[in-house]
Amino acid sequence: MRCVAVINQKGGCGKTTVAINLAACLAEQSRHTLLVDMDSQSHCSVGLAIPEDQVEHNIYDVLISAHSDSQVPLKNIIWQISQNFDLAPAGIELAALEPQLAGKDHREDCLRDVLAREGMEYDYVIIDCPPSVGLLTFNALRAADEVIIPVETGYFALHGLGRQLETLQVLQKQCQQKITFRVLASMYDVRTKLAREVLCEIRKYYSERMCKTIVNFNTKLKEAASFGQPITEYNPSSKGMKDFMALAREIININHSEMAGDSALIARDAEAVENQLRIISRSANELLAESQQLIGAKKNLDAKADAGPDKRAAAVSVQEKIDNFYGVRQNQGVVKFVALYPKAKSVCLAGDFNNWRPESTPMDFADDKGRWAVELSLAQGQYRYRYVVDGRWQQDPYNEQAERNEFGEYNSILTVK
Repeated sequence: MRCVAVINQKGGCGKTTVAINLAACLAEQSRHTLLVDMDSQSHCSVGLAIPEDQVEHNIYDVLISAHSDSQVPLKNIIWQISQNFDLAPAGIELAALEPQLAGKDHREDCLRDVLAREGMEYDYVIIDCPPSVGLLTFNALRAADEVIIPVETGYFALHGLGRQLETLQVLQKQCQQKITFRVLASMYDVRTKLAREVLCEIRKYYSERMCKTIVNFNTKLKEAASFGQPITEYNPSSKGMKDFMALAREIININHSEMAGDSALIARDAEAVENQLRIISRSANELLAESQQLIGAKKNLDAKADAGPDKRAAAVSVQEKIDNFYGVRQNQGVVKFVALYPKAKSVCLAGDFNNWRPESTPMDFADDKGRWAVELSLAQGQYRYRYVVDGRWQQDPYNEQAERNEFGEYNSILTVK
């Protein structure tokens, strides 16, 4: 049994979305998986459409029974979500667990003891933690073999990451327990400059501790939660499904010897995050200024479109500038590829159209904003391609059309009409 805690003290980082969909995708990979909700707000139950009035017992009853005469077995509270996927739901009573166990010995070990005694039938246990530091969080960390910290790629998310690393450092000192942790970039919106800046900084300081998978912003994930379904059921063909399936495979294939917890490394990483906040703050201010210009331009489009020919032409000109900021554009057989890599030293294009030889199609550094561009004359048909950024192959982040290749990564898809 492998036990993974999904934790971040900052709310709104997609923590419960990660927990639910990671558990669902592990189950899709034929791993018997238990999702344990340790948040008194019961968001896992809500996200899986569990009727609150029909939940007689929850994880609170199991944990509190360890210090009472009447035991509540874990199996008595389990809800089956789908094949290989079970849920141990939470309830508002969890908020009272800490004061009720005040002064009790080993109160931070309740969940670990329950799982050691009754959870061995599962291949994976995923724990959704509350967005706070307290007894519930410490129970989850004590039970966990490894920790995933979802980080929304926004400015304030880095503050939460630094504090979370401090919490892990404290736990290791107090409990003499080594924690294996991985940072997961979630809710990543490639269209925003700040998201790209933050992702770059996280990769810079967490290269050996960061998940290779990135969970992109995807409306289907939010829709799935609103319908009370994991993405595996709601939309198995969505980009969100592809991201979480890739994350599940990555977790399954983790080499534990390379990910052993280390107090000094965690302390170093926490300090590194704090040192970068000033840099990211400056990026946020730059983003705000640029965003205001674009928003102002967009607000004027409708009014100009309804005006005379000259103003309509001006509106089209503004719209073209906005549309051509990045992506792939087609115009009478000429295809223009535009990508934003402000810190790259070289960007090349490789695909079916050049026998996958990136050196034959280098992209030009187009402007001081970090855009790279190249134009190709392509016949009608479907093409697969990738960018090679400073020697690293990657899919086009601005193209949602993609398919998995033989290397387990994704090629971007272009249809020339």
